[in-house]
Amino acid sequence: MTRPARLAVGVVSAGRVGSVLGAALARAGHSVVAASGVSDASVRRAERLLPGVPLLPPDEVVGAADLVLLALPDDVLGPMVAGLANAGAFRAGQIVVHTCGAHGIDVLRPAVEVGALPLALHPVMTFTGAPEDLQRLDSCSVGVTAEDGDEAAWNVGEALTVEMGAEPVRIPEAARPLYHASLAHGANHLATLVADCVELLRHNGVRDPERLLAPLLSAALDNALRHGDRALTGPVARGDVGTVRTHLRVLGERVPKLRAAYLALARRTAARASLAGLLGSDAAREIADLLDNGREGT
Repeated sequence: MTRPARLAVGVVSAGRVGSVLGAALARAGHSVVAASGVSDASVRRAERLLPGVPLLPPDEVVGAADLVLLALPDDVLGPMVAGLANAGAFRAGQIVVHTCGAHGIDVLRPAVEVGALPLALHPVMTFTGAPEDLQRLDSCSVGVTAEDGDEAAWNVGEALTVEMGAEPVRIPEAARPLYHASLAHGANHLATLVADCVELLRHNGVRDPERLLAPLLSAALDNALRHGDRALTGPVARGDVGTVRTHLRVLGERVPKLRAAYLALARRTAARASLAGLLGSDAAREIADLLDNGREGT
């Protein structure tokens, strides 16, 4: 990969992702010349991570940049690109990058039509917008999407990713929706699951539930990543029908809002345990009967 020349970078906007990636590009030797941000949080974030960078309207940020970094929410990106294109902000030869996981480069077509190079660089990481996020970036991957068949564009995306300290992973345009659904299903729903566990324990009188859960959940995640379905444990994977029946009963009585989530995840666990050979056919039928038909008295 050839290192991109020193670029003038414009960040739209200085949110959690944009401010961190802007700081990473500055660390790599590029020059962040402008950023946009109107909320108090964005202004403070820019002061911390992009010191001395002027905050300007988005069209002026784009006009000042060789590399435009669009760090915007999924649903905002398309209208913003169209609006900037209508305002004549993009120009030929610019590199226009967005950071959304859900989109490939098709959303950047209005910029491409005037000669810009489109890239999608999605950091596979959750950021807080704090300086320590730069260290997190050093250990994460970035999903890179460029125009099919344009190897030079793919190389630019990969080089920028490496310069920021991350590892590039090529994600074809057609794969972006399922790619993002996979990441959201894992990371976002994991956070919800952990929060539910903490809440259940705390409401049942357990002090410091986070400390109780941390070693268990850390080991479970590590084992799952290392060993896949062979890491499945617990009453569903073992076929302990009586224990699962008790779980369903107590959840139904005391926390009915979580019973449906437990059922859905238990069904997926049973299916994966069966395919992995961990759950025998008889036990699998009993578990399925309980989960699907609610026969808790059998």
